[in-house]
Amino acid sequence: MLPTRGYAVKSAKDAFEPFDFKRRTVGPKDVLIQIMFCGICHSDIHQVRNEWGGATYPMVPGHEIVGKVTQVGQDVKKFKVGDLAGVGCFVDSCRECANCKADEEQLCEVHTAFTYNGTEQDLKTPTFGGYSSQIVVDEDYTLKVSPKLSLANVAPLLCAGITTYAPLRRYHVGKGKRVGVIGLGGLGHMAVKLAASMGAEVTVFSTSQSKEQDAKRLGAKNFVVTKDPKNLVALADSFDFILDAVSAPHDINMYLNLLRLGGALVLVGVPEKPLELSAFSVIGKRRIVTGSLIGGIRETQEMLDYCAENNITADIELIPIQKLAEAYERTVKSDVRYRFVIDMNSLK
Repeated sequence: MLPTRGYAVKSAKDAFEPFDFKRRTVGPKDVLIQIMFCGICHSDIHQVRNEWGGATYPMVPGHEIVGKVTQVGQDVKKFKVGDLAGVGCFVDSCRECANCKADEEQLCEVHTAFTYNGTEQDLKTPTFGGYSSQIVVDEDYTLKVSPKLSLANVAPLLCAGITTYAPLRRYHVGKGKRVGVIGLGGLGHMAVKLAASMGAEVTVFSTSQSKEQDAKRLGAKNFVVTKDPKNLVALADSFDFILDAVSAPHDINMYLNLLRLGGALVLVGVPEKPLELSAFSVIGKRRIVTGSLIGGIRETQEMLDYCAENNITADIELIPIQKLAEAYERTVKSDVRYRFVIDMNSLK
């Protein structure tokens, strides 16, 4: 077993503190990664505080992991010592069900081993995430990371990047498409960058006028302040695709009415309370309301390669791990542009 240092919470009300635990010994197909940077996802906060239920403690969060390979098992073919590598939101799955065989391991019909607050395939061994010094992962669930890009800025791609890339690809976003992005946060800012890079005309919908300049810097052509519903009236029936990245209560019907015939609104934000849907918002124009959960290993690697080719990374604020509490509070207040990333060199 490999002694590992991390930061953990021991209950929903406790503060983070240093936590020593053990990773498994590197097996024949395993990769040992020295974690250099780990992004802070809003879902980390939800789970640490047990706002979604089902939290298990002690909890070491973190599923936007990048670092350097320091050891490989004897049968590993994809990686060698010294390579850069990434780990996203899950570290294993059953590998045999229809979804796994379709490269949708995140939707495994048997058991997805999430990177933290989950269990390995034995349903007993707890998983601990990236707020830690190192991690051992099967090579089949480890991603290759290009050295072309700033590693710290790559970290959020392992969740925010794939969460937005997957539905954009699924609905064939590209040149000639009109795309709306609701909310300019960790997810939203990646959606704007990616959709614009694909050639779409992007409009950002936000409650904050102060984000207009940033939205256009990131690639948006238009910006709409949603506090006054009148601002949306002229946009009815004009969008092909809308990505909803808001995790707070909001009226999705207001946005559904902006979709053209057969247009889709995809939910990637996760509000704590259910959203209300009016049947009239969807039946008249056969509009689609759907959701999307990260992506499988194949598509996540495709996204990382795409970002390397197109020089796309997240906008981040780098922090030492000792400032987790402050970063969490600022994330809740949307006081970060647009993702906190922990410099794991600060882990003592």
